[in-house]
Amino acid sequence: MKNSELETMRTSFSRARRGFVSIKDSPSTQRLIKKVQEIKKYSIENNRELYNQCLESFNRNGIDYFFAETSKDALDIIDELLVEVGASVVAKSKSNTLGEIDFKNHLQDTDIEVVETDLGDRILQLKKIDNDPIHPTGPASHLNVGDIVDIVNEALDENVAPEPHEIMEVVRSDVLKRLENANVGISGTNAITAEEGSIMMVHNEGNISIVSLQDLHIIVAGIDKIVPTLEDAISVVKLETLFATGNYATSYLNVVSGPSKTADIEKKLIKNMYGAERVVVIFLDNGRSEAVNECLFCIGCGNCVVHCPVYNRVGYEFGFKNYVGGRGVAMSRFIEDDETCFNSGLFMCTLCGRCTLNCPVSIPINEILEDMRNLSVRNGFYPKENNVLKENINKRNSPFSFE
Repeated sequence: MKNSELETMRTSFSRARRGFVSIKDSPSTQRLIKKVQEIKKYSIENNRELYNQCLESFNRNGIDYFFAETSKDALDIIDELLVEVGASVVAKSKSNTLGEIDFKNHLQDTDIEVVETDLGDRILQLKKIDNDPIHPTGPASHLNVGDIVDIVNEALDENVAPEPHEIMEVVRSDVLKRLENANVGISGTNAITAEEGSIMMVHNEGNISIVSLQDLHIIVAGIDKIVPTLEDAISVVKLETLFATGNYATSYLNVVSGPSKTADIEKKLIKNMYGAERVVVIFLDNGRSEAVNECLFCIGCGNCVVHCPVYNRVGYEFGFKNYVGGRGVAMSRFIEDDETCFNSGLFMCTLCGRCTLNCPVSIPINEILEDMRNLSVRNGFYPKENNVLKENINKRNSPFSFE
């Protein structure tokens, strides 16, 4: 990352920290924190039971579903679904899970156009080079208005002034025009409920409403997203919103419990009124069944990286795909392997614990990374500098070189 981008990111994160302080310690927030911690712990410990209950609910609601063991499995399922409907344009919403399986690059060399509907993600899509998201809920937080207007003007052949509202208008107009021929929407989800078989998605821009209005709505969700009830899901997404934005609620909360339908003509059920005619959920394992339980407690607020001193200095070099920061490094080992974990910045972490102190569900990221470092060393993956020290100790009984 450029130094200017890192400076902009730090400024954005500083604003986020100031906006959050006023509600962090309120009694209602503390009660919500305790409640969500209990929900996540129960959900992860009883994941198999909740998964089976969720499938029964989906069958009742008319939601189709698949299970993907790996990223490749998930992409193969998506490819088959896109071929079935003859997709040429796909409307996509912001999703860390889709980033995990690298969906944004998967269709690059095909005739299918993927259009990001989230403003930040669309700006990064137009940027093309070095376009990794910097934060789970603020993907373009490292770009200032001057950077963004240059990206938009060059990519869309416009002459927009460096004014946020004008930039938004131009990008929105371009996105809506490109989606005129879309018949598929794809998204992640914030939570899925086992009892009701409902899929919950929160957003401020209204873009997920556009995604879910396509003929086919595909949702890719980690198996860790399942919670027992709708009330539990609301608690989870409310806490995520509090720690991500400092607000008590987002502008929109979409709950999808089946395909679009109506029975307003002689009580005869007719599908596809306004929304999706078919809803498909792809449950993704991708190492989650082998992961340390605490890694899966994450609600995706991104508050850990806002407070991380390492991430604030180096950016997404410390992390793995869309999972930035220490939690991303922790997940990389289960999603990929030990070597990937090492290359994601395993030894960058200072083990200061600020991530855990500022995590609403108290994930002990520093402890997890310390355990992974021990395992990494045993498997021979550690910084070259450490290897020099090791060789010096073996040869000279001292870590220092004397040449």
